[in-house]
Amino acid sequence: MPQTPPSVEPEPLSADPPHRTGRTLLTQSWLDLAFLHWPVDPADVAPLLPPGTVPDTLDGVTYVGLVAFRMHRVGWFRLPGVPYLGTFPETNVRLYSVDGHGRRGVVFRSLDASRLLPVTVGRWAFRLPYVWSRMTVRSDGTTMTYGSRRRWPGPRGAYSAITVDIGERIEEPTALEHFLTARWGMHSSFLGRPLYLPNTHPRWPLHRARLLSLDENLLAAGGFPSPLGEPVSVLYSPGVPVRFGGPPRRPYGVAR
Repeated sequence: MPQTPPSVEPEPLSADPPHRTGRTLLTQSWLDLAFLHWPVDPADVAPLLPPGTVPDTLDGVTYVGLVAFRMHRVGWFRLPGVPYLGTFPETNVRLYSVDGHGRRGVVFRSLDASRLLPVTVGRWAFRLPYVWSRMTVRSDGTTMTYGSRRRWPGPRGAYSAITVDIGERIEEPTALEHFLTARWGMHSSFLGRPLYLPNTHPRWPLHRARLLSLDENLLAAGGFPSPLGEPVSVLYSPGVPVRFGGPPRRPYGVAR
């Protein structure tokens, strides 16, 4: 489907939420995150985005991210998060998008998770590409190791194995580091219509990280040519609490 460029300028990059989420739909925490990113041509990823969005770019380049972390205590509305079913490792492959209202966001190509019930709910309720996988997250001093292997629906056996060494805290993130991490919404589609879910959380505590090892085929399973080479950005964060709002009743954007 042809992509339509934004009718307004994209909202400014911001380390803090540029908007309120209104009513709370979901609460959760994202912990022990490893962010790995590669540059890709916007023309190559545009067909992978939902209707009404185009690739979000920085200096003419967009990125694909492989992000591994621990999801912690997912909860509905303002109810307390669920300790077991709502807590699990997750690894996602994501792209960066902007819609016709100027709202920047992410688009998920896949979300591997180790709990079958959240996978089923995510696929049914939000039409997100969740996949049930065997997963592990281990820490040893400053070293974090993340592993995943797909069970259902597939492609079965698709996997990732990531090990990073956590470095110094970043006091002033670069424009690229803001671009890759300060994303305040998710673009998707539901029953053929565009869907945008905003989120808010505190400013990311970021650390630079050194990639010790990487073996994966999740990027290829997500439709990206392999190999992409070494990632141009490797970051770590101890995490943040997150709140997702429902779809905004009145779109907002930054006028030309």
